[in-house]
Amino acid sequence: MSRREGSLDPQADSSVSPLPHLEAKIRQTHSLARLLTKYAEQLLQEYVQHQGEPFGLPGFSPPRLPVAGLSAPAAGHAGLPAPERLRLDAAALSALPPLLDVVRRHQAELNPRAPRLLRRLEDAARQARALGAAVEAVLAALGAETRGPPAEPAAAASAAAAAAGVFPAKVLGLRVCGLYREWVSRTEGDLGQLVPGGPA
Repeated sequence: MSRREGSLDPQADSSVSPLPHLEAKIRQTHSLARLLTKYAEQLLQEYVQHQGEPFGLPGFSPPRLPVAGLSAPAAGHAGLPAPERLRLDAAALSALPPLLDVVRRHQAELNPRAPRLLRRLEDAARQARALGAAVEAVLAALGAETRGPPAEPAAAASAAAAAAGVFPAKVLGLRVCGLYREWVSRTEGDLGQLVPGGPA
């Protein structure tokens, strides 16, 4: 696509500044992550709105159900080398679409008259997939290996856990939407550190 992609100079390996096509790829992916961070926040708010009490009440603290195959970014995430952080981001983003699909199916049964929420969940799955692919493209351009474990078994396990009842299904959805927001935001931060002239 870029005129410069076919003309990699071997001497560029020792240069501290990235090649122009890599810079553009990082900037583009960072912009996408920033936009999706905003959408993820809107999705979480919309999700809570449709769950009824006690969701959304000031003192409500839902149980932090474990989500099979996905956890929040670790406390030491920020201290890892950039390629390792991006690999973790890409793996989480690849695990999210099937989980978001599980949540959308539950919400279609629980809230069939909430088309905007269902559409947001469908969009979020597609957007997580797109951002994950973009992060993997950045990793490839950096010359780093990518690894994306298949997420289907994790989604199946989460679907089975949520089948235990309405409240567990709602809590699982809240957890998945929260993890989506955390990982998209984390990805935005990790890419922001690679943007030339961007915030550290």
